[in-house]
Amino acid sequence: MTKKQLALEVINRLKKEYPLSKCTLDYSEAWQLLVSVRLAAQCTDARVDKTTPLLYAKFPTVRALAEADPSEIEEIVRPCGLGKSKARDISACMKVLVEKYDGLVPDNMEELLELPGVGRKSANLILGDIYGKPAIVTDTHCIRLSNLIGLVDDEKDPYKVEKALLKIVPPEEGNDLCHRFVDHGRAVCVARRPQCDICCLKDICRHSVRSK
Repeated sequence: MTKKQLALEVINRLKKEYPLSKCTLDYSEAWQLLVSVRLAAQCTDARVDKTTPLLYAKFPTVRALAEADPSEIEEIVRPCGLGKSKARDISACMKVLVEKYDGLVPDNMEELLELPGVGRKSANLILGDIYGKPAIVTDTHCIRLSNLIGLVDDEKDPYKVEKALLKIVPPEEGNDLCHRFVDHGRAVCVARRPQCDICCLKDICRHSVRSK
């Protein structure tokens, strides 16, 4: 089985297992997803989703956040960890959105990467979830499962994993596949204790086959 054939089989099986898979961060507007992704660094999505309603209650718009003192933002987002740097990035990012994009979030990789605190992972999430464009979100689940399954070979660099997956995953499937990797990584293929016996990929996964 080629890597492209393996990717298609993985996609089909995970679709059946997690048909309603989606981003696990709560948001209603594009700029809110940017905020949530920045807060999610070294923090759980559950904690972020408890924090953002408090933040938006006080600063309900892009402009409100842009005009807020970073210390006020930090006070609210501190439970997510790295409060000072996250507050600084959120403040700076919202300022750029107001000053350069009239409060809207750019729809291309180049401009997204110019926003303070936004890397390729965040940019791909925006492109895929908000704009429906081809995207591979190389978070820890994506990188770990891609290596275990055999879609990539001992590759931990996020950008190299992204490029490798783009070659074998149909463009329209990439974003949803990454969400399903998150679901599968949390429910079955748990880090350091994967439950291979109940995994829907056990007969095609390199790790499971080698473990027998």
